[in-house]
Amino acid sequence: MAKKIERITATSIGMQTLADSKGHQIIIDEPKQMGGKDEGANPLGSFLASLAGCENAIANMAAKEMDFDLQGIEFDIRAEMNPEGMMGNKDVRPYFQTVKINARVKTSESEERLSELQKTVDSRCPIFTSLEAADVEMIPNWTKE
Repeated sequence: MAKKIERITATSIGMQTLADSKGHQIIIDEPKQMGGKDEGANPLGSFLASLAGCENAIANMAAKEMDFDLQGIEFDIRAEMNPEGMMGNKDVRPYFQTVKINARVKTSESEERLSELQKTVDSRCPIFTSLEAADVEMIPNWTKE
């Protein structure tokens, strides 16, 4: 299979970035107290939303392959980082230290099958695996709704 190339274009003015991904506009901004217009999620929030979207997409693909009854997923993702890193402190890494993924899955499947789906998703999600490769502590917690 050929390599997939993902591409976006973006224009930034001040703290706000307007990105285009295949005709879909994404607004990334900062709150007013940070100098933004507060017209979109901040970059870190957008990144975590992308993680939820990626996990969901892979879950739906894997569920189809596994004949898994996936009726829906609700994500609550929390990430911890020391902001001193992005503020210039070279002794502090400027990215997340821990990411906790709480996923409430609507399904008729057993806990064992749910665990199998979660492990499959986490091993195939490009955003999850990129964070793992960066030595971010990933804490998935998938439960039945």
